[in-house]
Amino acid sequence: MPGTDGSAVIRSTLRQQIADALRDEILGGRLVPGQEFTVKEIAEQYGVSATPVREALVDLSAQGLLDAVQHRGFRVHEHTLDDYRGMLQARSLVADGIFRDLMERPREAADEVGAEALVSVRRRGEEAARAAAAGDLNVLIGYDLRFWRELSGLFGNPYVSDFLHRLRVRSWMCAVPHLRRDQAGLRGQLWSRHTELVDALARRDAEGAHAIIREYNAHSLALVERLATG
Repeated sequence: MPGTDGSAVIRSTLRQQIADALRDEILGGRLVPGQEFTVKEIAEQYGVSATPVREALVDLSAQGLLDAVQHRGFRVHEHTLDDYRGMLQARSLVADGIFRDLMERPREAADEVGAEALVSVRRRGEEAARAAAAGDLNVLIGYDLRFWRELSGLFGNPYVSDFLHRLRVRSWMCAVPHLRRDQAGLRGQLWSRHTELVDALARRDAEGAHAIIREYNAHSLALVERLATG
């Protein structure tokens, strides 16, 4: 295509790949809250130039995952329990809005969007539930994020879907340092009602879906608070 800068496209792709990799490092507990690093260190680690690394780190800072430290580089953001409580509340408000919209659509329109798409979402939920039951935090986070990404995608508003995804990434980031303190004791302790939520939506049971989300938030907050206080 005339006028297309191929190097800019490659750099943009690399920028996103680095941002995704660093996000996974944070969620995997390999980059811990308060840990500092420089653009040069990350560029050397991934064997790439400084420009896409700097751009990726700025993106993650804008998402609240990193803090820029003047003259020193970047630091993994440190969240508090109050941050986590606020994120759960915000998450619930967004989810309730999505559910309300889906329930208010005429049944014919909802069925046209829903049946096949919900099968795919339910599949993600089944994988997430298995990982939760096994206490496999890494696998759970991956499937949980995909589950909510697909579920919010049914809403048809990419801005809402993207906002909820970023919010869920940050809430996992808040919870992960506490959850990893008792990695061996997580089996059966993690929330695993993903498929029940899908079933409630398939039945157009708005109140049931809301109740499941309320229980989810209460369960998650109680678990994180218990681990945080030792």
